[in-house]
Amino acid sequence: MADVLLGEGEEEECPNLVPIEADPNIGSARIPVTIITGYLGAGKTTLLNYILREQHNKRIAVILNEFGEGSAVEKSLAVSHAGELYEEWLELRNGCLCCSVKDNGLKAIENLMQKKGKFDYILLETTGLADPGAVSTMFWVDAELGSDVYLDGIISVVDAKYGLQHLTEEKPGNLVNEAARQIALGDLIVINKTDLVQHEELENLKTAVRSINGLAKLIETRRSRVDLTEVLDLHAFDSQASESLQEKLCLVQTAHPHLDKSIITVTFEIPGTILEEDLNIYLQNLLWEKNLKNKSGIPMEIIRLKALVSIQERPQQVIVQGVYELYDLEETSVNWDADSERINRFVFIGRNLDKDILEEQFSTIVMNRGDSS
Repeated sequence: MADVLLGEGEEEECPNLVPIEADPNIGSARIPVTIITGYLGAGKTTLLNYILREQHNKRIAVILNEFGEGSAVEKSLAVSHAGELYEEWLELRNGCLCCSVKDNGLKAIENLMQKKGKFDYILLETTGLADPGAVSTMFWVDAELGSDVYLDGIISVVDAKYGLQHLTEEKPGNLVNEAARQIALGDLIVINKTDLVQHEELENLKTAVRSINGLAKLIETRRSRVDLTEVLDLHAFDSQASESLQEKLCLVQTAHPHLDKSIITVTFEIPGTILEEDLNIYLQNLLWEKNLKNKSGIPMEIIRLKALVSIQERPQQVIVQGVYELYDLEETSVNWDADSERINRFVFIGRNLDKDILEEQFSTIVMNRGDSS
C-alpha cells in the first residue's frame, strides 16, 4: 500500500491510496487550476493536505512538482511506495488524485487530462524557490492545454514568523527577491503561523505584503487551516470576476515601498474610451519593448497587471490581465452604464514603476485618439 511523505518537517497519516483505473467517460468541461506557491517552509504542503482532507464535494487532483529553479532542500508532498517515488497518478479513497513529478509540470497536466472525468479541480504546488509567474504563463501560451484547463488563481503562502526576514534577504545583482515575487503574483495571500508572532510583528508583515501587492486578498491562518470557499474557485483570471474586480480596483491605492524597495503596487484611473489598437500599443511598449522608463531612465518591469478598460465601440467592460510580458484582453458580460462616465482603472505590480509616467502615457492616448462620449 502506498503512503504519503510530508515535507516541511511534518509527518501525518494520510488516506490510503489505490491505483487509478482508466475511465472511459472523458469529460469535456475545462478544469480550473490553482497554483499554490510560497517560500521555503511557509506551509504550502500543510495547506494542500488540509484541502484534501476537508469535505468540499470536489474531486481534486494535486500536482506536486519540482519544475523551475527549485531547491532540493524542500521536498513537496511525495507519493511513494517502498521508498521509491511514484510518477504515476494515484487515487485517494475520497476521490482525490495525487502525483509527484520532477519533470516539466506541463507534461504532468497533459498526462492528467487523459483521466478527465476522474476529477474537477487541479491544485499545483510549486517549490519554495520557484517562480509562479513562469508556471502560470504556460496556461496562456499552450493553446491545446488551454482548451482543457484554465488558471483559476495563484495562492501565495507567507510564513508569519519569518516572512519579514525572507523579504529583506539581499539577492545578488539585479535579481528579484523570490519571496517578494511570490507575493507580487498572488491573487490570495495566506499569512500562515500567525499564532507564532505578536500582534505588532503581524501588522508589520501585513504592511510589507500590502506595499508589494495591494490588490490581492489577504487572510490569516494557523497551521494553514482556511475556509475552502476562500481558496477554491477564485476566478482571478476570467471575466466572471469582472464585478468584484471593478470594486477591488476602486479600493487599491498606489503603495509606498516598505521593506522590499523594488516591488510596489501602482494604480490610476482615467475617464474615457480607447481604441483597442492603441491599448495594445500602450501595453506592448510597456511589456514587450520596455520603452516606458521611470524618471531615472530605468525601464519599468511589470510582474502583474490587472485592469478594467473601456474600448471604443464596445458596450461591455473589458478585463486586462498580464503576467510579465504576456497579457490578455477578455470581454466581460457586464455593460458600461449608459448614463455614467466610463472609467479605465489600472493596477500595476512591479519594479522601477513610476505612476506619473504610466498615467500620463495612457491619458495622452485617450485624449488624442479615444472617444470619451
